[in-house]
Amino acid sequence: MEQLISVILGVSLASAVGFRIFIPFLVVSIAAHFGYFDLNENWEWIGGISSIITFAVATVVEVFAYFIPFVDNLLDTIAIPIAGIAGSAIMLSTIGEFDPLITYSLAILAGGGTAALVKSATSTSRLASSTVTAGLANPVVSATESGISSALSLSAVFVPLIAFILVVLVLFLMFKLYSKTKRVIR
Repeated sequence: MEQLISVILGVSLASAVGFRIFIPFLVVSIAAHFGYFDLNENWEWIGGISSIITFAVATVVEVFAYFIPFVDNLLDTIAIPIAGIAGSAIMLSTIGEFDPLITYSLAILAGGGTAALVKSATSTSRLASSTVTAGLANPVVSATESGISSALSLSAVFVPLIAFILVVLVLFLMFKLYSKTKRVIR
């Protein structure tokens, strides 16, 4: 059961990475530092003070950069592959004891795949927002994404099952939104 919870935790955090790369790492770093959960033994460094400071600075820079119209679109372009890598990394940091083949397969497919999927969808919605509103609505989109990333990260750490339900709900809503924005872009 503990292994299943660690997979749910990893997928939930990877989804949060798709919205903002550094918020989930900051939440995990703080939670690990205060002993709310154990990290994979090779990833215990995330709970250190220097990691918390680094992730906090990176989070502030990332969140504020997304409030600048058209800079946010540029960030989305480079963030899609980075989100896939970060999603894999955060999944590896939280996943339980599995065979290495299963561990890395889950990290790459479930963690990286989920993060890249979410980041691709958010990039598409931001592009639609930029197209329709000339970037004026992008700060609202950015604030929403940061809020969702924070909520998913916190719920993943403290109530993983609810976080997983939120992930399914968010993915469903993103699919619906993607379907609508796809029609707007055409």
